Amino acid sequence: MAKARQWSAQHKFARIGPRKARLVIDLIRDMPCEEAIHQLEFNCRRAACMIRNVLKSAMVNADEQEADMRRLRIVEARVDGGPYYRRWHPKDRGRAHPIAKRTSHIILTVAER
Repeated sequence: MAKARQWSAQHKFARIGPRKARLVIDLIRDMPCEEAIHQLEFNCRRAACMIRNVLKSAMVNADEQEADMRRLRIVEARVDGGPYYRRWHPKDRGRAHPIAKRTSHIILTVAER
């Protein structure tokens, strides 16, 4: 039995927190690619456009190797935390409070099913 071919794409160091991106990625996990694209186009969250671009990139990778585009499904969708930038916010009486500007690694894998 032949193993299904898989294609992946990733966006490293995306400037969005992983918790916010995971809310969107949970919506499209294990969906057909065309349906997932439609879901992401009408989602108003900022992470939706980043995830849509990664999904389109994975679909183009599959199309270059002549995959059947109608049978593509998302088999792996995950968001890992990346490094974060530490910034300081000035407060009263000379104090400073830390701000963590978080980044994410968005990874999507599609396969024919």
